[in-house]
Formats: sequence, C-alpha cells, structure tokens
Amino acid sequence: NPMSKGLILEGVALANGTTVVNHLLSRKLQGWQIVDINGAATIYRSQPKNDKTLTLTSNAAVTVDLFVF
Repeated sequence: NPMSKGLILEGVALANGTTVVNHLLSRKLQGWQIVDINGAATIYRSQPKNDKTLTLTSNAAVTVDLFVF
C-alpha cells in the first residue's frame, strides 16, 4: 500500500501559476492530497508523475500541506 509509506510536506508555498515541489519520496509518486490550505484556490497536477518532483498549478498564491505517496 503506497499510502502507508507517504509523507506530509508542510508549508508548501504555491504561486499563482506553476510551482515545482520536490516530493522527497525517492521513488515514483503514486498520488497526492491537500491536507491543509490557507485560502481559496483551484490546484491541479500539471506534469506527469515522476521520481523527484510534483508540479502543481494554482489559480491563487496559497500555502498548503500536502500528503504525498
């Protein structure tokens, strides 16, 4: 179960536009969830999953906590 080996990334600042986040998993990302957010925004993954980064696009500058697995 990849979720049992996930990490929480706290305080990830997302720009209005595209932000690249190092997901720190040392393996291919299986999925992600927003577990906290400090404002209203639409956020989506805008690049294919890979073993280093998660590329997110947001329509507002917000700070999020992400669960990556």
